[in-house]
Amino acid sequence: MHNSVAEEMRWYVNERRKWWALAAVGSGVLVSTIDGSIVNIALNTLVQEFASNLNIVEWVVLGYLLTLACSLLIMGRLGDMYGKRRIYLIGFGLFTVASLLCATAPSITALIAFRVLQGIGAAMIQAVGPALLVTAFPAHERGLALGAIGSFVAAGILIGPALGGILLRYVGWEAIFFVNLPIGILGWWLTMRAIASDQTTRPGQRFDLGGALLMAATLFCLLLGLTEGPLWGWRDGRVIGLFGAALIGGMLFIIWELRYPQPMLQLRIFRRLAFSLNLLAALVLFLGISFNLLLTPLFFQLVYQFDLQRTGFVLMSLPIALSLTSPISGRLSDRFGSRVLTIAGLIVTGLALLGLSFSTPTTPLPQMVGFLVLLGVGVGLFQSPNNSTILGNAPPEALGVASGLLAVARTVGQTGGIALAGAVWASQIFTLNGGPVTPITAAPPTILAGGYDVAMRVAALIAALAIVPSLFGGRALQRQIVPVKQPVAD
Repeated sequence: MHNSVAEEMRWYVNERRKWWALAAVGSGVLVSTIDGSIVNIALNTLVQEFASNLNIVEWVVLGYLLTLACSLLIMGRLGDMYGKRRIYLIGFGLFTVASLLCATAPSITALIAFRVLQGIGAAMIQAVGPALLVTAFPAHERGLALGAIGSFVAAGILIGPALGGILLRYVGWEAIFFVNLPIGILGWWLTMRAIASDQTTRPGQRFDLGGALLMAATLFCLLLGLTEGPLWGWRDGRVIGLFGAALIGGMLFIIWELRYPQPMLQLRIFRRLAFSLNLLAALVLFLGISFNLLLTPLFFQLVYQFDLQRTGFVLMSLPIALSLTSPISGRLSDRFGSRVLTIAGLIVTGLALLGLSFSTPTTPLPQMVGFLVLLGVGVGLFQSPNNSTILGNAPPEALGVASGLLAVARTVGQTGGIALAGAVWASQIFTLNGGPVTPITAAPPTILAGGYDVAMRVAALIAALAIVPSLFGGRALQRQIVPVKQPVAD
């Protein structure tokens, strides 16, 4: 009797705690997602406030994003070594303090420096957040939890630009950083309350400083080259040098990790095909859907002649569909498995991108909105089950690194996809125009639409290519979960 009551109480406490844990991790995802987009619309304001120029002020965004991307794996490894809860709390505290410093920055140089500090905090939050959920929720509810996180991401995408516009108009640029303070304090409190203390870590662990520096330098060169390539020109010596440095750094990183006794990234983790192939599928998909992130807003503004407010309003259809689909897809993957859902999501995504590729200056707006909704549904169907599969097939002692790898794949895919989308779009516009046009946005709407159509077909093809690793990754997962039949005794 007493044992039964004790078990029921334990179940009730654990049941409540996991939802509080979801709120704690969700608040971190929400605030870091908002911060990734809310500053973008403030660049012109910052140029005026600090009497600077756009080439310098853009590092308020670049400094944050590059620091975030280059620190993710490092923070994931630190979480595995010293405790994910500890790293998450430090990250939330650092992010909140850095937000206060950004809001009170006396100069543009100080603001950029504080944004780098903010990026380190955001990397701590994003690297270990999903790993904390994997440990807080039972395996049969992992998809539901990660699907809910997808909704927090979509909410951040929705809130960021709209909230930034309101704060800039009625309060001032400082408010876009002050707004992080209450969320940061609330998230820190929720983490203290809901997430269980870290288990005792293994003694004698050493941090792989050499591997961390090589990985950070490699990602920095790669992402900076992809970001500045469209501006500097792909044949510019600086871009070629950055890509060359990234290639050399990547090779040195692999050699170092193979020889170091306690590497930052255990390369044998990629032998788990259900892990590595689904991670590759995520990278390829983000490469494809980034075409939409860059080009569809331009289509609305340059072809439909929409203003920024109307463009933002129409684009809300995609994250709304994503936020509604992600938790449903996650729940379904817990009950029926992830294989069918991920493939279906990729097919729907490809069809949505293909549908967008038939847009012209006279295409009815509801048609484009319909395909944007379909795109949100497709990404939502894919993302939650795929993330659940990746994290579910990572070694328990490397969950932080696996979570960091997932975030790196997303960042590299989006950055590379935006660069590729810009190159394809510009190339096709020059072809249709019979030669270069400066600025490219001055091309006639029919030619801009033609460039958009070709680029979105390329995006659809990339999304379709993601089916290949996802399909083989699903087969590898199926082989893992189907029990081997034992020989029947005579």
